[in-house]
Amino acid sequence: MNKLLNVSGSPHVHSGETVQKIMWSVVLALVPAFLVSVFYFGLPVIVLTFVSVGCCVLFEYLIQRFLMKVKPTISDGSAVVTGLLLAFNVPANLPIWIMVVGAIVAIGIAKMPFGGLGHNPFNPALVARVFLLIAFPVAMTSWPVPQPIWGFADAVTGPTPLGLLKESASLDMSQMPSYTNLLVGQMGGSFGEVSAIALLIGAAFLLWKRIISWHIPVAFMLTVFVFSGIFWLIDPTHYASPFFHLLTGGIVLGACFMATDMVTSPTSHSGMLVFGCGCGLLTIIIRLFGAYPEGVSFSILIMNALVPLINKGFKPKTYAK
Repeated sequence: MNKLLNVSGSPHVHSGETVQKIMWSVVLALVPAFLVSVFYFGLPVIVLTFVSVGCCVLFEYLIQRFLMKVKPTISDGSAVVTGLLLAFNVPANLPIWIMVVGAIVAIGIAKMPFGGLGHNPFNPALVARVFLLIAFPVAMTSWPVPQPIWGFADAVTGPTPLGLLKESASLDMSQMPSYTNLLVGQMGGSFGEVSAIALLIGAAFLLWKRIISWHIPVAFMLTVFVFSGIFWLIDPTHYASPFFHLLTGGIVLGACFMATDMVTSPTSHSGMLVFGCGCGLLTIIIRLFGAYPEGVSFSILIMNALVPLINKGFKPKTYAK
């Protein structure tokens, strides 16, 4: 009996867009943040980004060609997006060989063993980032100080704003970067997450192209704002303001570019709202009470695991009913 239908992996959305168009649009949306990162951290950003993207594309090709024995699909751009997001989640002074290990984990463990694009339950870039954080904690938490206009990122290192907040017994905002610096990216951190403005420009482009919807980013960031604001109102001498939490760490990058991943996020709008709220709540819980100063990666991966339950509980209305 001939096979009449070949059902691909989720998401099942009917539109004029192709996977290739969507992925390359995401790449284009990440360009502003990449340029700001190059401005602040210099040549190492370019090197690490090209190493990450190149290794992700190469490993996906080799696995599909020689292990899975299927036609390679590297032209769809998904491996490029994974490589970019992985690079955006590491310090600019990370050793190149650790970047290669991260690419192996992202493609060889988090993506291809499940069948490739459309089948992976967890965001590959975040799986690799968490793996590197656990396996190489010193390298993954040595943050270069921004040195605008082609400064060498490995010259000086310092703590991130969230690191200062976690280490301080009491809140001292005089030690923190100004809100202007937080907006433009003049602070330590993973080089792709530092500039909120650049990331929001890219997110606005994706919203305009209707590649992502507003539900997850707004629910994510609004939940972070509300719950961090509650603690700030209770004790502003100990807890940072909600604006500080929104502009530091990976909130904007995670909410707009990783939590919105079509494969690992819910399919219904109501499910997206639940997913975004869960990510925001877990992020604040980890930041305020956990051992790590940042919680975005962990929160998104935990919510990725709950996506099947969310999809089952929040199904879209049947057409014509």
